[in-house]
Amino acid sequence: MSTSVKKIISIFCLLVGIGLAAYALYLDFTKNNNDARGTTLIIGVILVLFGLYALPTKKHRMIINILFLLPLVFTFLITVILPFCCGVFYSMTDWNGVRYTEFIGIQNYIDMFQRADYKYSFVITFLFTVINMILVNGIGFALALLCTAEVKGKNLFRASFFLPNLIGGIVLGYVWQFIFNKVLVAITNSNSMLSNANYAFIAILIVSAWQYAGYIMMIYVTGLQTVPREVIEASAIDGANFWVTLIKIKMPMIWNTFTICIFLTLVNSFKQFDLNFALTNGAPSRIIGDKMYAGTEFLALSIYNTAISKNNYSLGQAKAVVFFLILAVVSLTQVTISKKKEVEM
Repeated sequence: MSTSVKKIISIFCLLVGIGLAAYALYLDFTKNNNDARGTTLIIGVILVLFGLYALPTKKHRMIINILFLLPLVFTFLITVILPFCCGVFYSMTDWNGVRYTEFIGIQNYIDMFQRADYKYSFVITFLFTVINMILVNGIGFALALLCTAEVKGKNLFRASFFLPNLIGGIVLGYVWQFIFNKVLVAITNSNSMLSNANYAFIAILIVSAWQYAGYIMMIYVTGLQTVPREVIEASAIDGANFWVTLIKIKMPMIWNTFTICIFLTLVNSFKQFDLNFALTNGAPSRIIGDKMYAGTEFLALSIYNTAISKNNYSLGQAKAVVFFLILAVVSLTQVTISKKKEVEM
């Protein structure tokens, strides 16, 4: 078959396919109950894809690559980009979760930043993120050093340390709530840690580090195993002790692993919701000045309570948009700084 004939057939398939797809969408938008809408749309899409695939052009390889990427890009567009754009729009209305009646601009954002409880949630989320990031990475790296040392049963240690990560945050929260409220109270004969805002904050840190450190440990173990044994042996011959070898050789050589682990713990800590919800649900209250705040209500839980519990979906959506922007800026900044450090190392 000649190139001109292939071109005519492919263009014909493209035009017919676009026409059928447009007709099917027209029937749908006009609420026509024609049973052939779905079949027409499917045939139209198939003809368009076939026309693109058969089109003789110098950029045929690029067209094939686009066709293979199209399902993933389309899914990402429908499930991420489009809902985010809709969320930005709804955050500027009086949306009640079903419909909106008025476009109010940035009023929700103004109200949000004027609320003292939102500022409080932002502060404790920031503190939790910083402390938890340090704790999880420190414990995870220490466990990785243990699990890569010449000790008996290190594979058992790896499995044991990783096991808490397999438990879901909601289940984990309720289990540890029982431990804090019943078991530790009976053993120490004192009040529960969850009855005091400061101690409840520490309790969330303890459970979060217990759950996530094993996962981060496995990434550090992988990084440490990439350090050439010849380099370690050469440093030992030169008289380097454990700490010199660790700080001057191992850590610089696995700095890309630190970049990954810091990024994961940063994002995970900032988005903390399930454990916060199950363990404390924002309680207990904290009084600052003449105002009362939910003592352990992090930003993700604040968004949930605003939208679901208080039925203020538009304000909750505004909080979610700002939450996304802050997380994106902070995480990208962290990755950029860590990447520069990798080059220096």
